[in-house]
Amino acid sequence: MGYKQSIIRGAIFIIAAELVLTMNGAIIKLASDGLPNEMIVFFRNSFGLLSLMPILAREGTAIIRTEKFHLHLVRGFCGISAMYSLFYVLGSIQLANAMLLKSTIPIFIPLVAFTWLKEKISTVARLAIAIGFCGVFLILKPGTDFNWVMLIGLISSAFASVSMVTIRKLSATEPAIRTVLYFAIIASLISVIPLAWAWKTPTPEEWLLLIGLGLCSTVVQLLTTRGYASAPASQVGIFSYSSVIFGALVGWLFWKELWDINSLIGAIFITVAGFLTLRSRDKTVSVK
Repeated sequence: MGYKQSIIRGAIFIIAAELVLTMNGAIIKLASDGLPNEMIVFFRNSFGLLSLMPILAREGTAIIRTEKFHLHLVRGFCGISAMYSLFYVLGSIQLANAMLLKSTIPIFIPLVAFTWLKEKISTVARLAIAIGFCGVFLILKPGTDFNWVMLIGLISSAFASVSMVTIRKLSATEPAIRTVLYFAIIASLISVIPLAWAWKTPTPEEWLLLIGLGLCSTVVQLLTTRGYASAPASQVGIFSYSSVIFGALVGWLFWKELWDINSLIGAIFITVAGFLTLRSRDKTVSVK
């Protein structure tokens, strides 16, 4: 398959993943009307762990033997913190704005990599960070319209960026499946604790939403993996911002949500920043 075709294939997988991710966000938003955030996070993680049990049964305990347990703990804690924050935001603000805040993760990654791994921040990446935070400033609307929930969305992205940098560090010695398994185990163990005070028996409709959440989350991971396996992130990563468009459409169709001019301009800034960040991180081109 030629390089151009691999780009198209990768873009299709990434766009499909972002569409399902938006559906996931809508499910979380619906479930948040009747269920506490703690329960939604728990079922998201428990379904994820359940789907990995066949792999654990096939590979045995050897698959979880590691000398990097401390890094798995960091990845697990930051990942679950990002999840709690993002799910809360999805249930509290417009879907499109929540998806937009999720899209700020690439802006934080160079800062985390510089602080932790001492990776240099290129001139392009610095420009991207500046543009990105200008977009963040616009959507936060500091002043009388400031919404603290939006700030929680940024905190979620910051936690997620630490989690992703940790994955990069783990990838030097750990197979991907071990990293995924450890996250599923740690996240499930952490998220089960709040159920002691936050449990509420779901209705049949809420059970359907929770099952849908688990299924959609698995599909997102599969589609994203296929997308980035088809072409370099610098070429197809920009399509991950399609979730902002999908979020705006779904939010308008189901909740009559409309963007204001600040959010629209902020979305453009953040998308441009994400594109520049992806380009600065991957200058190599591989032919699939």
